[in-house]
Amino acid sequence: MRSSRLLWPTNEELRQRYALMEQMMETQGVDVLSALRVDGGLAFVEARAKCRYCRHADVCRRWLLGQERRGEADFCPNAAFFRSCPDLDD
Repeated sequence: MRSSRLLWPTNEELRQRYALMEQMMETQGVDVLSALRVDGGLAFVEARAKCRYCRHADVCRRWLLGQERRGEADFCPNAAFFRSCPDLDD
């Protein structure tokens, strides 16, 4: 039987992943309030779920720290969503 540990992140892992998502949104210049309005909020809920189960948390962390920042964050399952959100400057 497979371990549910693989399916359900711990509270600490969730906290870390949501912090990464917030940092990624800030780095990408995404206005959080505008992102919350996309598709009546459903797009943001989906983005949180993608982040929750993302297998690229280590790559994300290194990219945000500038250790692997080469171009766009194409490894991110939310990259297209972030690009579609209004910028902070809009």
